[in-house]
Amino acid sequence: MQGDDLGNLAKFLAVAQEASFTRAAAKLGVSQSALSHSVRRLEEKLGLRLLTRTTRSVAPTEAGERLLDTLRPAFEDIEAKLTSLTAMRERPAGTVRISCSAHAARTILWPAVNRLTLEHPDIQVEINVDAGFTDIVAGRFDAGVRLGESLDKDMIAVRIGPRLRMAAFASPAYLAQRGVPQVPHDLHAHACINLRLASAGGLYAWEFEKDGREIRVKVDGHLVLNDVDMMVDAAVAGHGLAFCIEDHVMRQLADGSLARVLEDWCEPFDGYYLYYPSSRQPTVAFRLLLDALRYRD
Repeated sequence: MQGDDLGNLAKFLAVAQEASFTRAAAKLGVSQSALSHSVRRLEEKLGLRLLTRTTRSVAPTEAGERLLDTLRPAFEDIEAKLTSLTAMRERPAGTVRISCSAHAARTILWPAVNRLTLEHPDIQVEINVDAGFTDIVAGRFDAGVRLGESLDKDMIAVRIGPRLRMAAFASPAYLAQRGVPQVPHDLHAHACINLRLASAGGLYAWEFEKDGREIRVKVDGHLVLNDVDMMVDAAVAGHGLAFCIEDHVMRQLADGSLARVLEDWCEPFDGYYLYYPSSRQPTVAFRLLLDALRYRD
């Protein structure tokens, strides 16, 4: 195999994984035309069409799928071997890619990454903020961050944050006009600000718990949003009740622009965990980040 062949195989793999010449070119740092030319040369050498191209998508053919099945484990093994060599450096180095929510990134991940990368400048960390349940294996992430209650069982999970609480709240003006709900089912008589879930596309049912009793309430109102900060702003403006992790509204609760309701129905629950496949061998950079994130009571 010639050197160009190996490079073209790597480029084909990138296009197939990204399902896009545009995204693959940006990832590899090459032009789309050069990338397309490399894949075409590989197809000509093999005498097979490896990719089906349309104006909107790129997908592997049957031959392309068979080649992918061979290339994926081979390139992953090469990448792991190269990464392991960084352990021989005097200074820790390497790249760590993590997928997480905006709240976890801001409150848990960024403080640790900030300290780690200042101390170890040869370590590169990529944080991908995503509100959905990202498949970290398919996305080639080293790890993800999720709440403890939503972890996959075949993953190694490490606690990286304290227990959390939800908060239901509204502006004092709204509560003065509409009254204060005393139990979760009272929410049916109120205007509530709904949250559209990125993962499933549905509306989030508000979850409450008290003395071991769990209640899920599907609320109604004239606003549906998919951003928590906008929900808080809407509640401050008097559009109704909203519901989110209490960290988002501590400032507004303290300054009186929002008032909390149903607090006795908001019991603490498992906070954030870093999770990663049990089959993946952690790199030096990953172990350092994991140690920086590990929650200690």
